[in-house]
Amino acid sequence: MTTAEIMAPTGPPEAEPRRRGGPSPLTRYLLVRAALLVPMVWVLVTMVFLLMRVIGDPIQAALGGRLSPQQIAERKAEAGLDRPILTQYWEYLSGLFRGDFGTTLTDNRQVSTILVENGAATLELAFWSLIVAFAIGIPLGRLAARYRDRLPDVMLRLFAILVYAAPVFFVGLLLKLAFSPFGWPSSGRASVNTELTLQDVNPHTHIMILDAILWGDPAMIGDVLKHAMLPAIALGLLTGGVFLRLVRVNLLQTMRMDYVTAARARGVSERRVLNKHAFRNALVPVVTVMGLQIALLLGGAILTETTFEWKGLGYQLAEYLIKRDFLAVQGIVTLIAIIVGVTSFLIDVIVAFVDPRVRF
Repeated sequence: MTTAEIMAPTGPPEAEPRRRGGPSPLTRYLLVRAALLVPMVWVLVTMVFLLMRVIGDPIQAALGGRLSPQQIAERKAEAGLDRPILTQYWEYLSGLFRGDFGTTLTDNRQVSTILVENGAATLELAFWSLIVAFAIGIPLGRLAARYRDRLPDVMLRLFAILVYAAPVFFVGLLLKLAFSPFGWPSSGRASVNTELTLQDVNPHTHIMILDAILWGDPAMIGDVLKHAMLPAIALGLLTGGVFLRLVRVNLLQTMRMDYVTAARARGVSERRVLNKHAFRNALVPVVTVMGLQIALLLGGAILTETTFEWKGLGYQLAEYLIKRDFLAVQGIVTLIAIIVGVTSFLIDVIVAFVDPRVRF
């Protein structure tokens, strides 16, 4: 028997190698997530459309008692609400593809204009709130994990439960009562003079802090930041409590992994084990949950903006609900649903780059 025959494999034949030239696991994952985004957004906007129709006649709800029956019938014809439901649904979807979210009933404004002007305010508030949430949740979560089951951990867990359970409008009212006596601004996005001045900035982004930076006046920048602080704290505490508990739990789980035990066996200090080896891997679930918190932030923004008279989407939504302008409500809620769906997709993309395990 030759040497080649002796060294030849005697077991079962090897499986056929994976074909080359196909898409990578990351590409396949992103394509699948992008394909799932379309039906998810479609379901969301369809639910909004149906719920607005279940409520009743939006023209009668908003203008009933102020217009004659003939005028109401004319307004229905103008809005297309006298047509079959399937026709209305098709026109609704067609308008969304064109960026047309409809026209309000009470003040005859394009909803897309409201979304541009007031959506920037909500985006700015969400940005500041996320900064507050990260500044509170991540370091305090690390501290709670380091002092597990000791007094600091118990106090921090109690704090996380309280800030998550407390109604955001109640926290906002407490902050206004606490800081108003010291002259701290507690309503609006900026002082009246600053708002009037920033309307002339070019380009006008509707994001107050960016407009103040473009104007180049440090006093205006400080004024905008002071007005944003209390609303951001009120809304950021809500999400910060979630991040605190999440970072703590994931750090404790990561600290029991084999590679952490190996680092300890090599004599690495506990502080370095926590900061160098465990903390980065514990942040992966935080990035995942962050996408879910966007919906929580947008929901909390309605109460926060109303409490602090922060004229964003939530403030406008509350105003149109009071006026029973359901076509305006439909447009705003549809945009919020689309934002939540797209944000969920973007978070999945980020997680796929951070954690390769989710690609398979």
